[in-house]
Amino acid sequence: MTYVALPNDKDYRLPFYLAMEEYVAREFPAQDYFFMWQVEPTVIFGRNQLVDSEVDRGYCNDNGIQVYRRKSGGGCVYADKSNIMLSYITPSSNVNFTFNRYMLMVEHALQKLGVDARTTGRNDILVDGKKVSGNAFYHLPGRSIVHGTMLYDTNLEHMARATTPSDCKLKSKGVESVRQHVTTLNRYISLSIEELKQFFRTELCDDERVLSAADIAAIEEIEREYYTPEFIYGNNPAYSVVKSKRIEGVGEFRVSIDAKGGVVRKVNLTGDFFVIGDIDTMLLAKFNGVRLEREALEKALCGVDCGAVIMNLTEEQLINLLID
Repeated sequence: MTYVALPNDKDYRLPFYLAMEEYVAREFPAQDYFFMWQVEPTVIFGRNQLVDSEVDRGYCNDNGIQVYRRKSGGGCVYADKSNIMLSYITPSSNVNFTFNRYMLMVEHALQKLGVDARTTGRNDILVDGKKVSGNAFYHLPGRSIVHGTMLYDTNLEHMARATTPSDCKLKSKGVESVRQHVTTLNRYISLSIEELKQFFRTELCDDERVLSAADIAAIEEIEREYYTPEFIYGNNPAYSVVKSKRIEGVGEFRVSIDAKGGVVRKVNLTGDFFVIGDIDTMLLAKFNGVRLEREALEKALCGVDCGAVIMNLTEEQLINLLID
């Protein structure tokens, strides 16, 4: 696997590295790539999440914590200089295979350090039953991107107070607070954070490609989108019906339905689930103009593979979300 390196030690904001993933996926030859990065205190919320439901913006403003949206699904995470972000880009389009391959790759690397790391749930790596790494998936035509956190000595107070996960999600994991939910690697290894980064690089990669000035310029062009208010905050219109539910193995959903006279005008889904297809055209648009009844919804979804749009979601689960 090839390690993608920057030509200098310049610090970039988080969107640069997300744009770097996109650029490598779109422009580099079809093979496996990996790189690591660190950022100043930042909250990153998922593609399908509502910022005000996931982030304490007042706390972030008061403490100089930046807030950005990413294009992958999954939940809200906090990162700082004592956390390592990992990015993996591969030509594989098989979602489950790619995700599992990456998770096992990181798990085995940690185990070589003597850390009893275990993958669990949809996207976490645990040590002693606590999360040390959370990961998310993003699909582009012919390419897949998996990226995640590696908590080395992260500021857990910022993590707990800047992010506001729902009580429903916390209870499903059997914990009462973010502090009880996570741990940090420095409690289990004697390596410094720089030594840990070097270990990952040596363990996972056997080649290197250094970005050119032209590469950097192209990445910065992609980066611009991440700073627009439209992308960060999205368009969140008022809906007549709003409800939340967690589906084990799929994720947490906030369902918003705009309906009149029992007929759907628009459906919106937000949450920490993983989107692997075009959710708007392949799924949500199917409900426009359809009566909010099981038989009509089943007919609207005829021929639609819900699991090809939202990972592990079945048609029955989706319909139950809408009408229960």
